[in-house]
Amino acid sequence: MGNNRLSQFFLAILSVVAVGVVLKVAKGVILPLVVAWLLYFIFAPVVRMMARRRIPTFISTSVVLMVFIGVCFGGALFLNGRVQALVEAFPRYQTRFAELIVQYSQHLNLPKYVITSIDPGPIIGKYVFSLSTFFVGFVSNLILVVIFLIFLLSSAPYFERKVERAFSKKHSRKIIHLLHTIAVQIGRYLTLQFLISAVTGLLVWLVLKGIGVDFPITWGALAFVLNFIPTVGSILASIPPIALSFVQFHPEIGPVVVTALSLFGIQQIIGNLIAPKIMGENLNLSPIVILLSLLFWGWLWGVTGAILSIPIASAIRIVCENVDQLKFIGVLMGSSRYIEDSKN
Repeated sequence: MGNNRLSQFFLAILSVVAVGVVLKVAKGVILPLVVAWLLYFIFAPVVRMMARRRIPTFISTSVVLMVFIGVCFGGALFLNGRVQALVEAFPRYQTRFAELIVQYSQHLNLPKYVITSIDPGPIIGKYVFSLSTFFVGFVSNLILVVIFLIFLLSSAPYFERKVERAFSKKHSRKIIHLLHTIAVQIGRYLTLQFLISAVTGLLVWLVLKGIGVDFPITWGALAFVLNFIPTVGSILASIPPIALSFVQFHPEIGPVVVTALSLFGIQQIIGNLIAPKIMGENLNLSPIVILLSLLFWGWLWGVTGAILSIPIASAIRIVCENVDQLKFIGVLMGSSRYIEDSKN
C-alpha cells in the first residue's frame, strides 16, 4: 500500500512537470485559447441573453466580437502611437543619459569598466524598440483569440441544455453552478481591476503632466496596463518616468524627488494596499496563492501570463472546491477571512 501511494505521488509530480512543459512549448496556441476561454465567461451571458430575446446566435456573436475587436484595435493603435513617439525621442534621452553617467563617474573617479557596466542605455533601447513591433504580434494573437471565441460563443446558448442531457440532474446542476460561479468571479475581478487600473493611470497622467515630465499620457497608459499585474506591476510602471525625469530636469533635483514620491505614493496605496485587499476578498484567494500564481504564470507566459494569473487561480480554486477529492486544495487556496467568517 505504501509503495502504491509513493508511486502515485511521483506520478503526480511527473504529470505536473509534463503539463508545464506542454504549456511552455505550445504557448503560441494555448495562450490565445486560455484568453478566449476567460473572455468566454464574460461574453457568454450576453450571447445567452440575446438568444432568450430570439436574436440569432450568429448575429449576437458577431456583435459581441465586433465590439471586442474594435476596443482592442483602438487601444492597440493608441498604445502603438505612444510607443512610436517614445522610440523617436529615445536616442536624444539616451545620449543625455550617457553624458550624465560619464559626468558622475568622473566626479567619483570610477574606472571605465564600471562606467560601461552601469550604462543601461543599450538594454533599455532594445526593449523600447522591441515595443515598436508589438502591434504585429498583437494582431496575430488577436486573430487566434477571435477564432476560438467564435467556436465557444456559437455554442453558448445550447451549452446548459447539453450539460443537462449529458449528466444526471444532480451533476448537471452542480456543473452549471460551477461555471456560473467562475463567470461571476472572473467578470467581477476584471471589472474591479479595470476601474482600479483606470484610476491609477489617470492619476499618474495628471501628476506627471502637472510636474512637467515628458510623455505623461504614455506613462499613464503604461501604469494602466501594468497595474493588471498584481503587486509588481505598480512598481515597474513607476521606474521609467522617474528615470526620465532625472534626465529631463538635471541638474534640478526637486522635480525628480516630487515625481518619485508622487508615483510611489499612488502605486503603493492603490497597487499594493487597496487592489490586493479588494481582489483577495472578492476572489477568496490567499495572498500567498496570488504571489505564487503570479510567479508561476509570469515565468511560463511572460507579461500576459502574469496578467492572467489571478483569473486562472480563481478558476482553479472554484473547481477544486466543488470536487470532493480536491476540496482540500480549494480550502488551502482560499482567503483566511472566509474561514474566520465560517467559524463565527
